[in-house]
Amino acid sequence: MTNLQKNNPKVSIIVPLKEMNQNLKECVDYCLQLDYPNYDIIILPDEDNGNFKFNSSRIRVIPTGNITPPKKRDFALDKTDADILAFIDDDAYPFGDWLRNAVRHFSNNRIAAVCGPAITPKSDSLFQKASGEVYESILVSGFHALRYKSKKACFVWDYPSCNFLIRRDIFAELGGFNTNFWPGEDTFLCAAVTRKLNKKIIYDPAVLVYHHRRPLFRAHLKQVISYALHRGYFTKRGLNPNFEFTYFLPSLFLIGLVSGFVLAQFSHQLKIAYLALLAVYFLLVLIFSISKDLRLILLKFFGIITTHIAYGFFFLKGLFQSKLKEEKA
Repeated sequence: MTNLQKNNPKVSIIVPLKEMNQNLKECVDYCLQLDYPNYDIIILPDEDNGNFKFNSSRIRVIPTGNITPPKKRDFALDKTDADILAFIDDDAYPFGDWLRNAVRHFSNNRIAAVCGPAITPKSDSLFQKASGEVYESILVSGFHALRYKSKKACFVWDYPSCNFLIRRDIFAELGGFNTNFWPGEDTFLCAAVTRKLNKKIIYDPAVLVYHHRRPLFRAHLKQVISYALHRGYFTKRGLNPNFEFTYFLPSLFLIGLVSGFVLAQFSHQLKIAYLALLAVYFLLVLIFSISKDLRLILLKFFGIITTHIAYGFFFLKGLFQSKLKEEKA
């Protein structure tokens, strides 16, 4: 019988971050309330300025220097003897039975990793909630909307590392994330798990964390731009482990928006057709912008549109990018 088939295998919660902050304090406070007996918390800032004191023997703060989050998670591998590594972001915090619900899946040897939704907290501001609802929309995230709201349990092939647990021996066998790319590093790890090792990643809605959103519009779009640029670049380089046509849809929309406007100047019929198609798009976005909180409807409406445009443009830019800054570094 392996350690993971015994009761309560050891878990190390890994929290990479740039510098100590108030979100981290909230994350740690909730981690210390987890309904699970055998775990510790490893916090990985660039530097430990000593401003935050944690009064718990479960916690270790280990400065890593100025490296990317995936490198920090790789760094943690040699700092723990835990059976399971649980990755969470510093601006997220877990529900009370997070570890208990996740660990039970590891009794199945076919399961290499476990993940769950990262829900927008009720305490977030109006503009943060609007960002969360934009990400939850099928018009933005498609089948990946389960990352932002609870869906039925299923197997997944790609999942972000803000709420991701993996067997330590498998993480070590794969050499960790082993990349400077960020964001997007989780795609390579998941591909190695599912393709190279032929293991499973299971999504369980009960493996729940809350994740503070970046508020609309500037911070939200900055994050979207980074995602799109990397996804476009990975697609050009053939680094996406699974090709999805949906990656191209925002770019095709943007190309249609611009080319349609130009063509509409040459014919009244083309102008009518262009405006009709545009009206259908706006109506569809409006329908999917309906929210229980009426204050969010307009924010969500414009949030979806600007997300489509920003993602579409920077995905195209990624397709034509010679190198990303991580490679240049």
